[in-house]
Amino acid sequence: MRHHDPLPTRHAPSAAPPRPGRAAARTLRTALTAATVGVLAAGFLAQPGGTSGASPVETSDLRPVAANPATPGNFIGHGFDQCEAPSQRSMDAWLQHSPFLAAGIYISGASRACRTQANLTPQWVSTQLARGWRLLPITLGPQSTCVGRFPRYGKNIDPTISTNRTNRYAAARRQGVLEAGRAVSAAKRLGIVPRSTLWYDLEGWSDYRNAACRESALAFTSGWTQRVRQLGYVSGVYSSAGSGMKILDDARVQRRRDVTLPDRIWIARWDGRANTSTSYIREDGWRPGNRMKQYQGGHDERYGGVTINIDRNWLQLGRNARRAAPERHCGGVGVDLPAYTFLKPATSRYTPPGAQVRALKCLLRERGSYRGQMGPHYNQALVVAVKQWRRTHAMPARAAWTRKAWVSLFASGAKPVVKIGSTGPAVRDLQRALKTVYPRAAVPMNGVFTFKTRAVVRSYQKTHALRRNGNGNTPTWRSLATRPFGF
Repeated sequence: MRHHDPLPTRHAPSAAPPRPGRAAARTLRTALTAATVGVLAAGFLAQPGGTSGASPVETSDLRPVAANPATPGNFIGHGFDQCEAPSQRSMDAWLQHSPFLAAGIYISGASRACRTQANLTPQWVSTQLARGWRLLPITLGPQSTCVGRFPRYGKNIDPTISTNRTNRYAAARRQGVLEAGRAVSAAKRLGIVPRSTLWYDLEGWSDYRNAACRESALAFTSGWTQRVRQLGYVSGVYSSAGSGMKILDDARVQRRRDVTLPDRIWIARWDGRANTSTSYIREDGWRPGNRMKQYQGGHDERYGGVTINIDRNWLQLGRNARRAAPERHCGGVGVDLPAYTFLKPATSRYTPPGAQVRALKCLLRERGSYRGQMGPHYNQALVVAVKQWRRTHAMPARAAWTRKAWVSLFASGAKPVVKIGSTGPAVRDLQRALKTVYPRAAVPMNGVFTFKTRAVVRSYQKTHALRRNGNGNTPTWRSLATRPFGF
């Protein structure tokens, strides 16, 4: 979406008409169970102005899609949106080298500029999700008559939102219901599963005070939200801060019973600030965890030799986005240590620290290399495992365990790309590896890739002549696994 948001004037705020082009997106609400979604949907459909109108979604469209996770899940980080879904080569290059981990994709809507989407297939979707991308599925269907540049292809192809006032803009509400059904059908075909957030792109217009455009848009988005929820997905709406977002926020504050608010909002405000705030709407709405902002409009960015024209976004989605699931190792053995030190078998003058030995045994057991007891002693079974590990990782087959060996333990094997917004075991392994390389650095050990973790990654990349993008990407993992200290 190309929303150009208004600057304050002496009059009421207005949103300048956006340029034709792409759209953007936003993401997931709380992870609702199917039963909870059904209860919520029933409640909202019972509100004044609600609808239980039929949807074009057939029963066969609603069969569960296995394997893929709901998207975007809990996530705080950078995202981009563009018109055409990029090629696999482009997505792979940007995964490795860009700051982005979320991508907006247009999946439905007769008014979208890029309707062919040659790259957008179920395989493309499943591949991106498996590699760690968070997808933001966007629909660009009927638009407000106040926008001025729709219908794009003719009123018989992409009609505008009805301004018929009969029964509280019931015609506009029905359009929203219909568009939601089409979006869910498209999502199902692509393997975007229930509990994912579906975004409606409501392009901005010049004067939010126009009653016909305001009320018809609120009716339309209410129908969209009610039906999206009823079908098991999470409702998101994207719009300009000074028009679509303004009217939704006013309806929230006014507690309007005839308006069903979306679960999540995607604010278009090109102020260059990577946050989710704007002066056009209040700070308390859709918080915590249900906002994102498009803070920079269309421009070219280049990563890994691939240039894409994008909008930039900052996402703050999910209440637990800055938490990683707790880990339990070997029945409760602690593997997150203040430091990972040199170890060797006990002598008359040296006893290896028990906590370090237990951690080493546990980690080697989890990797299939140690089969002995988990006590604090550097026993013969551990000596055998240590020699075997060192031998298979291009180190002399000695009984001693070095800091380089510790790092290889954390960094070896298949590792996903991790960056701002990533959470989980791979992030913890990266943090443990960095803590071993930089014992005095303030490396968090929480499994959440924050700006602090990125700063340490950048330091490591600088000293090892790697591209300083701050990502835990393939070259960085490879370097940690083989030459963490530069030798």
